[in-house]
Amino acid sequence: MIKLRVNNSVLDVKLEDNDATKSLVEKLENGNVIINAHEYGNFEKVGDLGFSLPRNDKSITTSAGDIVLYQGNQISIFYNSNSWSYTKIGKIQNINANELKNILGSGDVTLVLSID
Repeated sequence: MIKLRVNNSVLDVKLEDNDATKSLVEKLENGNVIINAHEYGNFEKVGDLGFSLPRNDKSITTSAGDIVLYQGNQISIFYNSNSWSYTKIGKIQNINANELKNILGSGDVTLVLSID
């Protein structure tokens, strides 16, 4: 599990077991990862990681709470669904779509990933 901080909320993220998440955890051991994310398509927030992670893209249909790697260097957090080819990073725990949308808000948002 890692933590996702958005505005005043701290959310638990259960990670997938893949090379991307292993590399992400290695980065997080050296400090938080901060992502400036923007609204995209009325179903997700997406932002540049500032570095690349290993890709294992598969065609999936996302649901609210899914966190995926897009093009190897972008993180997307879904509050609705979309079908595309992504590498799944993890799933935000214990939250529904409406709660997540309210936390993410409208417009740009700062996401902070951490291991504590």
